[in-house]
Amino acid sequence: MEIYGEYDVVVAGGGTSGVAAAIASARTGANTILIERFGVLGGQMNVSGPPGFAYCHLWNNHGEKCLAGIIEETHHRLEREGHALPYPSPGEGHSQTYAFVDPDWWGLMIFEMMTENKVNLLLHSLAVDVLKEGDAVKGVIVENTSSRMAVLGKIVIDCSGEGDIAVRADAPYEQISKDEYEIEPPSISFTMDGMDWDKFIKYAKEKSEDLTVNWMDEAGNKKLIEQLKKARNIMDLVPIGSLSFRKLTEKAIANGDYHPYGDLGFFFTPREGGNIQAIFQHSSQVYQCDATDIRELTAGEVEARRQVAISVKAARKYIPGFETAYLTRITTYLRIRETRRIMGDYKLTMQDVFEARKFKDVIGKSVMPMGSHHTATIDMLTFAPGGRPGARQIKHDGSYDLPYRMLVPQKVENLLVAGKMASTERDCYLRFLPETMVTGQAAGVAAAVCVKKGMPPRQLEEDVTELQNILLKQGAILFDTY
Repeated sequence: MEIYGEYDVVVAGGGTSGVAAAIASARTGANTILIERFGVLGGQMNVSGPPGFAYCHLWNNHGEKCLAGIIEETHHRLEREGHALPYPSPGEGHSQTYAFVDPDWWGLMIFEMMTENKVNLLLHSLAVDVLKEGDAVKGVIVENTSSRMAVLGKIVIDCSGEGDIAVRADAPYEQISKDEYEIEPPSISFTMDGMDWDKFIKYAKEKSEDLTVNWMDEAGNKKLIEQLKKARNIMDLVPIGSLSFRKLTEKAIANGDYHPYGDLGFFFTPREGGNIQAIFQHSSQVYQCDATDIRELTAGEVEARRQVAISVKAARKYIPGFETAYLTRITTYLRIRETRRIMGDYKLTMQDVFEARKFKDVIGKSVMPMGSHHTATIDMLTFAPGGRPGARQIKHDGSYDLPYRMLVPQKVENLLVAGKMASTERDCYLRFLPETMVTGQAAGVAAAVCVKKGMPPRQLEEDVTELQNILLKQGAILFDTY
């Protein structure tokens, strides 16, 4: 088998965790290669998204910024170029603050950052297996149009999203059975333009009670109604983040004009020239699709696109102001919410979330409340015990730490993981984009430090001081928040 090359750090998967890992590793001095199965980088941000929470939940409710580093850097770059809505001033952010960006300019920017940081790229290449000596991973095997190749590395970071590399390396993992639970549905997002926002705002003000949501507490819905009634233009609605239309959705279903697997609500996305588009993220969702079963995943891609066609027609027919709206963008493939979680030397728990727990080996933070599960219904959410808004949440409205040990898989050496497959309980798994970039950046720095010190990632658990110092220099937030 041909050896493509030998590197310090090999990152498998070019989604949001993978690009952060590659940039962070290269900045720490490691010769780094990023392997991606498509010809584009960015994953859930710009290829299968963006998700509405892409630049949300970065602050706690004390106005403290809790997530920064590469995720903040990417926003600031786009904002300077006019491709992102303003970041809040110091002290003004809270857990529901949105700072939307243009996803397509984000994708272009990421390639610029790869070049600037001298990250080696291997695109159009699927990592299909690992090379091991005993329990130690020595590289990955890729397949592409040229041939089957080996990419050797001192440390490998699995950023595949589904833990494909870690599983092939025999790392233990957890995954729910759809015989017992409802899998969080994969979805296709689509974007519309050509709306009459003035007509829509008139409707939203007059029917504000119809836009309340059943998963929000009374205080939250009261605030939503006040914001809707005060709206003068579309920019007054954008800070709300997303809008939901349960009554319109129910009417469309009753009339046979809509499917039952999501709601007609949408988030906002900024475009050049101050244009605001509507991005529908919960209107095309595949019920009980196990994305680790290729037959189900294939069928899911077909079903999701069937739902997109239905949803676009329903939006034009039922949402005031959307009568002449048109489709501008459909994501390339399903955004997968839930599959495997690779078990590491620490498993983050809901108790850690509730208690705003802090760890000595902290590599990042989260303010995401957790405890909810996305569903392929018009309700969109179900809740774990204590997870419903108004019930027990993060202590002191603060943040909780993400420990380094959750990135170190059990029973395998020279391997790290990042992104949504990091080691957690199901109720608090890290599928949201900010956490994927935070864990990706941490894994990238950790891998580079391990190469420099000549040690496996597990040994680094004994003293993470250098890892933390480098993360701080790269802009991450680790200490001194609620």
